[in-house]
Amino acid sequence: MDRKTKRLLLLIASCSLTGVILGGTASWAESNLCLRADRVTSDCVTQDPIQKTIEGMSTGLVAGAGAALGVAWNLRHQD
Repeated sequence: MDRKTKRLLLLIASCSLTGVILGGTASWAESNLCLRADRVTSDCVTQDPIQKTIEGMSTGLVAGAGAALGVAWNLRHQD
């Protein structure tokens, strides 16, 4: 593997990991705020906070990988 490929993989991995952490944290916080609201909706009560967190983490993974690929694509075409 050449140096550029290693850098690209490192960029994708780090952005994906950051996306997973931020997505999971945001979903967890949102579900906690939803349950502490003055008016608790049926969506708050019926949805599992763990499932909501996993959905946020998967969305963050895709968003992070997409952002890394977008940056790499942009840098490649600027040269």
